Amino acid sequence: MADISVKLFDMTLKNPVMPAAGPPIKDAEMAKKAKEGGTGAIVTKTISTEAAEVPRPNMAQTRGGFMNTELWSEMGPEHWLKNEYPEIKDLGLPVIVGLGYSAEQINELVQKTDPYADAFELSTHYLGSDTSPVVESIKAAKKATDKPVMVKLSPQIDIPKFAKAAEDAGADGLVLINSFGPTLDFNIDSGKPLMGSEDGYGWLSGEAIFPLALRAVFQAVKTVEIPVLAVGGISTGEDAVKMIMAGAQAVQTCTAAILKGPKIYGKIAAEIDQYLEEHGYDNLDQIRGMAQKKAPEKANYKTKVPEIIRENCTGCRLCITSCVYDANYLDDDNKIVIEAAKCAGCGLCVTRCNFDALKLA
Repeated sequence: MADISVKLFDMTLKNPVMPAAGPPIKDAEMAKKAKEGGTGAIVTKTISTEAAEVPRPNMAQTRGGFMNTELWSEMGPEHWLKNEYPEIKDLGLPVIVGLGYSAEQINELVQKTDPYADAFELSTHYLGSDTSPVVESIKAAKKATDKPVMVKLSPQIDIPKFAKAAEDAGADGLVLINSFGPTLDFNIDSGKPLMGSEDGYGWLSGEAIFPLALRAVFQAVKTVEIPVLAVGGISTGEDAVKMIMAGAQAVQTCTAAILKGPKIYGKIAAEIDQYLEEHGYDNLDQIRGMAQKKAPEKANYKTKVPEIIRENCTGCRLCITSCVYDANYLDDDNKIVIEAAKCAGCGLCVTRCNFDALKLA
């Protein structure tokens, strides 16, 4: 087996997979299930100085993704301090305590929760262009603890600008990204919004936002020297490997844990290990940041016709159906042929092939 352990600040994680602050880690009981499911650390659901009042309904599976109007914990800080944090700490895993939202609230909560935390994750869900609210939250937390402080960033901001501002303010790490939105979906029979919020809007998460999260993580890693934790649409080991290749130190998952249960943490970790083994890697450091080194310095405008691996072709016609240039057809042996004069090198057929019969040099 490969070594998939991770060093994060003074914490050693047996694997790089953990819950994202949200419903799958809403209390100590769910934290226990996360441990049983194979998580490398516990990230507690974000709390604030008051319990959240969450609209109903507040979660829905949508085409390609997931919508929610989830907020912070519906249990107040005193309940967490008395009932949840002590049990979570006793689980024996590294604990990252999630807190929000204003600088004043964060300063107060860090002082109260410090005995139970190995590190902190600040959630601001800030969408503006002024970095001050994020910076002030970090400074407020740093004044109250000597433990590592990470801040979670939303996708609808200037990632390099906010990442650098957070680092300069003293953040020890970044977490990217929050859910994307606002978004809207409704029941086609009634016309009623799926979410119970005042305007029916929600926030998008799940597989649909993975490419957005991957880009944000890639940008952040390129900008700062502090560790970056990746979250957003991660549901498989392949997703996690891509995030680590982008430079992430570790990964978090929320929607997949909601839809598939707490065993998803161990499943993703096992798939990461399998990838490393199959590709001859001994540990995560050997792939971490690999994509940063492969990034092109300029756009490519040269047409490249995909290479065909004939023995892998099953004649399924998927690449033919989706070729808008009419460049693909099957020969007499039911194998794919690409007419170079028509091929535009768009690459779609390569990404759609399920049998590795096509590849771009």
